[in-house]
Amino acid sequence: MQRSSSKVRSIAISGIIAALYVAVAMLVAPFGFTQIQFRVAEMFNHLIAFNKKYIVPIVLGVFITNLFSPLGWYDLVFGVGQTVISLVAVILISRYIKGETARMIATMLVFTFTMSIIAFELHLAFQLPFLLTWFTCAVGEFVVLLAGIPIMKALNKRLNFKELI
Repeated sequence: MQRSSSKVRSIAISGIIAALYVAVAMLVAPFGFTQIQFRVAEMFNHLIAFNKKYIVPIVLGVFITNLFSPLGWYDLVFGVGQTVISLVAVILISRYIKGETARMIATMLVFTFTMSIIAFELHLAFQLPFLLTWFTCAVGEFVVLLAGIPIMKALNKRLNFKELI
């Protein structure tokens, strides 16, 4: 019985995180789908630094959010794909990185670099210049994730992300 309630709790927490991602993303929706990406909900990507089980609610949150994207299927393929690729990369390199702060810095760097995938998507969809779009998207992602580090560290003190899910 204990194991069953633990699984239900994990599913509920995952649902809450996915819903929070969507809610926060929609607050700044116009700035989450353009060449100037400033999707505040991306700070939830830092949860992967605490526990790899957060991959499911993060990807689900991105998928649901991208259902509302003006880019349509492009964002479902490229946006969700970029998230999956980045999270898996962070999980793999986190094996060699000690401490949550260092893993959050790695998360920030990986996601900033892989914004090239989003730049490619925007290039295909709107014929935007790839390098300039990569730069603007990467800067937005970097700023959001950098600002997210102290926020997630403060939340972790109260919620204990490692054990929450």
